[in-house]
Amino acid sequence: MTGKSNKAIGLSIFVVAGEPSGDQLGGKLINAIRRAVPGPVSIQGVGAEAMEREGCSSLFPLSDVSVMGPIAILSRLPKLIRRVYQTVDAIIEANPDVLIIIDSPEFTHPIAKRVRKRNPAIPIIDYVSPTVWIWRPGRSRKMRRYVDHVLALLPFEPAVHKRLGGPRCTYVGHPLIERTEWIKSLKPQELAKTLGLRKGRKILTVLPGSRQNEVTLLMKTFGEALEGVIAEVGDIEVIVPVVSSVRHMVEERLEGWPVKPHLIEGEISKFQAFRLSNAALAASGTVTLELALSGTPMVVAYRLEFIASLARKLATFPSIVLPNLVLEKNAFPEFLEETCTPQNLADALLPLLIGGKAHEKQMDAIKGLEKKMRLARGQPSDLAAQIVLGHVN
Repeated sequence: MTGKSNKAIGLSIFVVAGEPSGDQLGGKLINAIRRAVPGPVSIQGVGAEAMEREGCSSLFPLSDVSVMGPIAILSRLPKLIRRVYQTVDAIIEANPDVLIIIDSPEFTHPIAKRVRKRNPAIPIIDYVSPTVWIWRPGRSRKMRRYVDHVLALLPFEPAVHKRLGGPRCTYVGHPLIERTEWIKSLKPQELAKTLGLRKGRKILTVLPGSRQNEVTLLMKTFGEALEGVIAEVGDIEVIVPVVSSVRHMVEERLEGWPVKPHLIEGEISKFQAFRLSNAALAASGTVTLELALSGTPMVVAYRLEFIASLARKLATFPSIVLPNLVLEKNAFPEFLEETCTPQNLADALLPLLIGGKAHEKQMDAIKGLEKKMRLARGQPSDLAAQIVLGHVN
């Protein structure tokens, strides 16, 4: 088989995302490709609202495959396997000019492997590198068999893949870069007025995670850490951004907290809260980059499911906090597993809330992070689109 792109029928692209964040990336990438291509572009794939807005009808609901953690994956394995084979068959039938898989390697990589075996002529681009810099580094070399190019969101990832003998990898920029000006344009005092925040109180944003297992494992510890903070600095204002899927779980676990927090939803309110806050206590994840690029000092914590925790102990890496990895130093304190205790979290938060050297050091680190992540030119989606189109034909 060969690619079928020509001026008569236009460009054919297949995009496979495995979770909502991948759908958001896919929507922006499709939009950038359409703007870069003068002729018609046909898009098929697996995604959700963002990709659908760009004309990509999903083969099936994204919720069928959007699962995280080993236990959750095992419990839904039969359905996941069916969806993998359904997607592979659809790709082979469509015979696109290029296949783009986005993140979610447990779902997207089995698809890429099978497509490469059945039709080696289809170029395969992997948007978002797997975390080979944390664990399973051998996966990088194996990816060369079925991935032609990795589009990396973090600036250190190309060097990692090169060192590990992996596929070609280019840093295209994190999607948050596209939002920094928007974040800075927000007016946080509007949220302060809406919530009725009391003047003179320290403000702490608490982020216990957006997944059920994170909320379950962290909420009690975070509440106990607040007791230690309040004992030292007095009454504070606490803001808890939540997503609708776990709001009920968060509300149930607020019973034992020493302060009634302000629960908020939505992107605008979340970033306004970041801008308002003296500091944040956050579960490790992409939100740590959001906090840093919003100029918010932070303390990071994480606990994992038992199986994932075992894998974590077998890994050798300096940090799991994304800003720390970008900066190549542990500028933002992190407390994992047995070190994730209320006392440790409270002790790390206090100097950030009070101000002083600890606060100044984090603000300096935030400036360095922005500089490292900034692209020389253009926006992440546009650079990603250029590389994808470079593999067509």
